[in-house]
Amino acid sequence: MAPAATPATTEASRPRGGDAFALGRALLYDLADIALTAAKRSGASYADVRIGETRREYAFAKDDRLENFDERASQGFGMRVLLDGCWGFYGARRLDPQSLRDGVERALENARAVKRIQFQPIALERLPVHEAEWIMPMGIDPLEVSAGEKADLLLSIIASARDHGADFCSASLSATCEERFFANSLGSRIHQTRTRVAPSFQATAIDRASGRFATRDCLAPARGAGWDYIVGAGLIEEAAQAGEEARAKLGAKPVTPGDYDVVIDPTNLWLTIHETVGHSTELDRALGWEANFAGTSFVKPHMLNELQFGSELMTIVADRAQPGALATIGYDDDGAPAEAADFAIVEKGVFRNFQMALGQAHLIGLSHSNGCAYADSPTTFPIQRMPNISLKPSPQKCSFDDLISDVENGIYVVGAGSWSIDQQRDNFQFGGQLFYEIKNGKLGDLLRDGAYQGRTTQFWNSLAGLCDASAYHLDGTFTCGKAEPVQVAPVSHGSPPALFRNVRVLNTSDDA
Repeated sequence: MAPAATPATTEASRPRGGDAFALGRALLYDLADIALTAAKRSGASYADVRIGETRREYAFAKDDRLENFDERASQGFGMRVLLDGCWGFYGARRLDPQSLRDGVERALENARAVKRIQFQPIALERLPVHEAEWIMPMGIDPLEVSAGEKADLLLSIIASARDHGADFCSASLSATCEERFFANSLGSRIHQTRTRVAPSFQATAIDRASGRFATRDCLAPARGAGWDYIVGAGLIEEAAQAGEEARAKLGAKPVTPGDYDVVIDPTNLWLTIHETVGHSTELDRALGWEANFAGTSFVKPHMLNELQFGSELMTIVADRAQPGALATIGYDDDGAPAEAADFAIVEKGVFRNFQMALGQAHLIGLSHSNGCAYADSPTTFPIQRMPNISLKPSPQKCSFDDLISDVENGIYVVGAGSWSIDQQRDNFQFGGQLFYEIKNGKLGDLLRDGAYQGRTTQFWNSLAGLCDASAYHLDGTFTCGKAEPVQVAPVSHGSPPALFRNVRVLNTSDDA
């Protein structure tokens, strides 16, 4: 079914001076017109094209030297057509008129091939038309900062950790800049650019007498931001603390396995939100279209507005507008505006919405998708990917001390560690960087070798307390993997510290 168009809107956001775009507008418009005209003449009921450039940089240092410094850039296009209810796609790393014409023909061929196995036609909703530019607010472009300055920072991080108890330390910096131009056969023309950065380090302390070692990873999150975020993140100071804490973990008491009230810091809870809520409520997993990276989902379409996902304190919201968040952007890769991705996934404990990309809503009887498409390159097909997904804080005043005040026997978990989850996003286990006793409402001694375990809805229904917005913290991942061939996506998850009752805690050491 071909989509209808609604009138165009024109928007612009230019928080920085100068032209933030590397690709020439005239070239982009010409290439898009060539491709879309050819697609319509060949019978496509709908077509869109993404043209863009991605620049990436990665620096890695270990002990006293810079081990790796890699920078690369790639350009390309991705052509998508809808022909007789079937998607066809073709992408290539070339930007010339003939390559776009050839790409249209290849995409149409692929749509014809799909028709032989398609069980249900793709139906598109009524799509608004947008003419827009969106430029992510940013201070200093991280890709313009010299390799020497980055190496100096990494080596200073390492020296700080080693001066404060670590025997070894490694550190890295990643930066990515995406420029994307989207055009479709309805008339949308959208030009966007965004940048993200990710600092990381790991401090390791060794007990040479026993051969045991302990690590403490960086807690500073990746951000949609520039070099000024890296400079202001306090990485050298945190590395000193990490060295001390890695050394302290060697002498810490091992966790005693059992059921505890567990207070989870946002630096750990983001990953639990990501794996148990974010991935389980992706519609493509629920429909069985996606099974890579830990399978499909226990959440099914008939559970919409019925499943008691968690306690009444649990409200999980999607958005593409949080400043600094990794999935924040003006428009997704289907051309849907950011406000389309402003919705509750879980509202007061009840499951309310799947995440959907274009052409999926009709499969569960809904009229519109909700702005959840992303392609990790112009040359890859846009698939359903998470927007920012976050746990709302308590509307009532609640500090961390208030949150733990009635915990008699509990554990506080800080920082993400190793994890596992089953093929239905149900049974899980999450480790952490730091574990502390909570005794009679007070934070106590450092513990080691812990992990918490549970089942998704049982765990979220045990949610018994949340701090207020003053304790809200945004974390996330640079590289969430999905699909085959694999695509990686950036996404942020925010939350306050949260209290869960009667959670099973394990001791993960070999001698437990």
